[in-house]
Amino acid sequence: MHIPFLGNRREAPAAALDPEGVAGLLAECELLRSQAWGDGVRLDDTAASLEALDQMVPRWRDDEETLARLGNDAGLYLGTVIVRTVAGAVWRLRRDGQPVVRLASGREFDVVAAGREWAASGAPQLSQLYAEVAEN
Repeated sequence: MHIPFLGNRREAPAAALDPEGVAGLLAECELLRSQAWGDGVRLDDTAASLEALDQMVPRWRDDEETLARLGNDAGLYLGTVIVRTVAGAVWRLRRDGQPVVRLASGREFDVVAAGREWAASGAPQLSQLYAEVAEN
């Protein structure tokens, strides 16, 4: 997932990016928040909200465009919860513009790929992924 509003990564050194600004943009997840709201799920950036998302009926799977967008949003939301609740976790943008979460251990987690898998099949569950990351 290339994020064009962040510019060409080679042109902007990592130090030039405002981490809080980037985190705020990545946390928007507008489509996911709308779907969740419609199902009565409150997304409050906690692990409990990931469990609630796992219980939603996947009505989006019949629409390819919605599926792709919702998968991206689910991954970004998972990353947002990790960054906000797991000590030492931070957003990092790869050279290709793909956002990943870097854990304190140095391990990187491609949350967008995980979100796409979840949106398409429901597995692995977002709450399960969070638990695995939070343990490390």
